[in-house]
Amino acid sequence: MNTKGTEAGRLPPFDRAAATPAQLAVLDEILSGPRGNLAGPFLAWIASPELAERAQRLGAFCRYQTGLPLRLSELAILVTAAQWRAQAEWQIHYPIALEAGLPSDVAKALLEGRRPDFADADDALIYDFATELYDAKRVTDTTFDKAVQRFGHETTVNLVGLLGYYALVSMTLNVFGMRVDGDAPLPFAE
Repeated sequence: MNTKGTEAGRLPPFDRAAATPAQLAVLDEILSGPRGNLAGPFLAWIASPELAERAQRLGAFCRYQTGLPLRLSELAILVTAAQWRAQAEWQIHYPIALEAGLPSDVAKALLEGRRPDFADADDALIYDFATELYDAKRVTDTTFDKAVQRFGHETTVNLVGLLGYYALVSMTLNVFGMRVDGDAPLPFAE
C-alpha cells in the first residue's frame, strides 16, 4: 500500500526492525487474522498499538460477523467510502463488493453521488439506513422498523457498528492520505 503524503511526514514508513514489542504483537495479530495484510488504516494505527489492536478486532467483527450477507456489508462500506470520499476505502472494497454480487450500476451511482436504482429491497434498505444516519445523524422510525423487521435487533445494532467502524477507517485513510496504489486513478476528485 502506498501513502500519499509520506514525504510530508503524515505517515512515516513502518520499520519492523524498529517496532516496539506492542507494535510487533498487533502486527502479528493482524497478519495472522482473516485479513492477512496491512491494507487500509493499519499502517497509521500501528503508531498507536493499543488503538490498532482494539480497532482491528472490532474491524474483523464488523467485516465478517455482523449477520449481514457479504454483499450488504460491502454495500454499507461503499456508501461510507462515498460519504467520506475515502479513496483507499473505495479502492479496497469496490472489487470485493462486485465479487460479492453488488451490481456494478449500484456502485457506479454511489461513486457519482447519486441514489442507485435498486433491484433488491435489501440493498435499498441498507442504503437508506446508512444515508439517513450519515446525512441526518439519525434514522427515521420507518427505516429503523424496516431494518429490525428484516434483520433483527442484533444485526441492526451490528449495522450501526459497521457504519461507525468504517467511518473511523475512512477518516484515518483521509487524514493520512493513504492509497492502495499511488499510480491508480483516484475514484473521487480531490
